[in-house]
Amino acid sequence: MSSTVITNIATLVTNDPSLGDGSPLGLIQDAALVIDGDRVAWTGESSKAPATDNRVDAGGRAVLPGFVDSHSHLVFAGDRTQEFNARMSGRSYSAGGIRTTVAATRAASDEELEANLTRYLAEALRQGTTTFETKSGYGLTTEDESRALRIAAAHTDEVTYLGAHIVSPDYADDPAGYVALVTGEMLDACAPYARWVDVFCEKGAFDGDQARAVLTAGKAKGLHPRIHANQLSYGPGVQLAVELDAASADHCTHLTDADVDALANGATVATLLPGAEFSTRAEWPDARRLLDAGATVALSTDCNPGSSFTSSVPFCIALAVRDMGMTPDEAVWSATAGGARALRRDDIGRLSPGSRADLVTLDAPSHVHLAYRPGVPLVTGVWRRGVREV
Repeated sequence: MSSTVITNIATLVTNDPSLGDGSPLGLIQDAALVIDGDRVAWTGESSKAPATDNRVDAGGRAVLPGFVDSHSHLVFAGDRTQEFNARMSGRSYSAGGIRTTVAATRAASDEELEANLTRYLAEALRQGTTTFETKSGYGLTTEDESRALRIAAAHTDEVTYLGAHIVSPDYADDPAGYVALVTGEMLDACAPYARWVDVFCEKGAFDGDQARAVLTAGKAKGLHPRIHANQLSYGPGVQLAVELDAASADHCTHLTDADVDALANGATVATLLPGAEFSTRAEWPDARRLLDAGATVALSTDCNPGSSFTSSVPFCIALAVRDMGMTPDEAVWSATAGGARALRRDDIGRLSPGSRADLVTLDAPSHVHLAYRPGVPLVTGVWRRGVREV
C-alpha cells in the first residue's frame, strides 16, 4: 500500500468536532489530508502535512466526506414516466403506483436488473455518493425478492429486505396471508442476503400491527429494523421505530409532538427524503423542528422510479436548505455523517484518522456551494476506499 497527501484544500470538512474549528463539521482551512491504503491517516493544516509516497494538489477546492445515501430502491425495471406526467398534471401520488414497477421487475431478467442497478450506482458515484443502501420491494414473491437482494448484495453491504413494500397483488384479498409469507418463507429466503428489514407503514400499505410483525420477525432472523414512517399521513410508524430501536425512520413528513420527542430521545435517526416531496408536490418535512428538538437527521435520495427518481445527493442538500429549514452546514452533515448514523456506521461519513478514505472534491472553495449553486455539477473527484474513481 502507498500513501498519498492531498494538499491545498481550501476547506476540509472532517465531521469531527475535535478537529479544526470545533464545529460539528470540524472545518479545517488551508488543509491537507493523508490517505494510507484505504484509510485516512492524518488531517491538518497544509503546511504541516507529513511526507508521503504521492502528492495531489486540490487546487483550492473543498474536500468533504463521500455522501452516504442511506435510502434507495435501485433494483427495479421500467420507469413510471406516464405516472409522473399525470401527477404533475394534477393526480396525487398513492402507494398503489408501486404495482406498475412490480410487474416490470418480475418480467425482467437478472442481467437486466443488474445492468439497471449498476447504471444508477455509477450515476450516484459521479455525484459523490460513496456508500449506498438499497432495498428489495419490487418483486413481492419469494423468488423475486431473494433475487433482488442477491443482485444488490454483489454491490453493497447495506442491503435491506423490503418484502413489505405493499401487499402483493397476488394477495390483494388476503393481506394477512401476505404478511405470513413475508415473515415466513420469504424472510427465510431473503435473510442471508440482507443486513436490514424494512416495512412501508402507511395507509394503503401496512398498518402498525402488521409492521410490528414484519420487523420483529426480521429481528429474530438477525436483521436490524428500519421503517418507512409517516410519509403520507400521521401514523404509528415513528413510535414503532423508536420502540424497536430501528436504525432509522424514513420520510417523517407528518409528525406529532410525541413523534418528535421520541426521535429526539431515542437512537433512531430521522431520515428525510426531499426528492419525494419535490417529485410529488407534497408537504415538506420540517427538518428545523426535528433539529431544534435534538433529533439526529439524515438526508438521502429515496431514488426510485415512482416518487423520487433522482440519484443526486447534492440536489437533495439544496432542497433541504431551500425548503426544509436546514442550514448548509446541517444539510451537508446530514448527507454524510447523518447517513452514516442511519446505517449505524462509524467508519464512513467523516474524514479523520482511522476513517475510511471516502472523499469528494468540489469545484468550489466551500461545501456551502452545494446549496449556493443548485443544479451545478460541482463534484470533480471521488475517492472510495482510498482509490480515486472519478
